[in-house]
Amino acid sequence: MDNLSYKLEAVLYTTGKFLSLEDMGQLLGIASLGIVRDALHQLQERYRTLDTALMLVQFHDTWKLTVKKDYMYFSETLLTDCELDMPTQETLAVIAYKSPVYQSEVIKIRGNSAYDHIHSLKELGFITGEKSGRTRLLKVTEKFYDYFDVVADSLKHVLTKKHEHDEH
Repeated sequence: MDNLSYKLEAVLYTTGKFLSLEDMGQLLGIASLGIVRDALHQLQERYRTLDTALMLVQFHDTWKLTVKKDYMYFSETLLTDCELDMPTQETLAVIAYKSPVYQSEVIKIRGNSAYDHIHSLKELGFITGEKSGRTRLLKVTEKFYDYFDVVADSLKHVLTKKHEHDEH
C-alpha cells in the first residue's frame, strides 16, 4: 500500500464520516481526484483481503471507514463512554464552523445545555473564550486542530460544503 493510501486511511479513520473525493483531496492537498479515487480503490481492496473488524464502504461518490456489522455492537457500547458525547461534539462543530463566534449565538443555536458543553470544551482545551461585552467570544484552539488533525482553511471548506449539502 502506498503512502497516499495510508494518509487516506488516517483521514477516514479520524473523521469517521462519509467524505467525498473532493473533501479528501482538499484535506490532503491533492488536486487530482483520479489519484484519490485510485488510492481509495487500493485501500478498499486491502480491507477486502484483511481479516479485520473494519471495512471501507462507498456510497455514491463518498467513502467511509467503518466497523463491520458483526462488530458494531461492541463499538456502540464503547461510544457511549467516549471523551465527548454527541451533544458536546455538535456544540464544538458549531463553534468550529463559526469560529470566532459569540457564546450567546452558540446558546441560541444549541440551547442552554451548551453552557455545560462550552465549559467541558474549555477544560479539554479545544476552545478559548474571552470576555466581549456581556458575552464571550469563543474560538477553537491549536489543540483542536492538532487533535482532529485538520488545517483551519481545510476545515472551513469541508464544513461549508457539508452545510450547503445538508440544506438541499
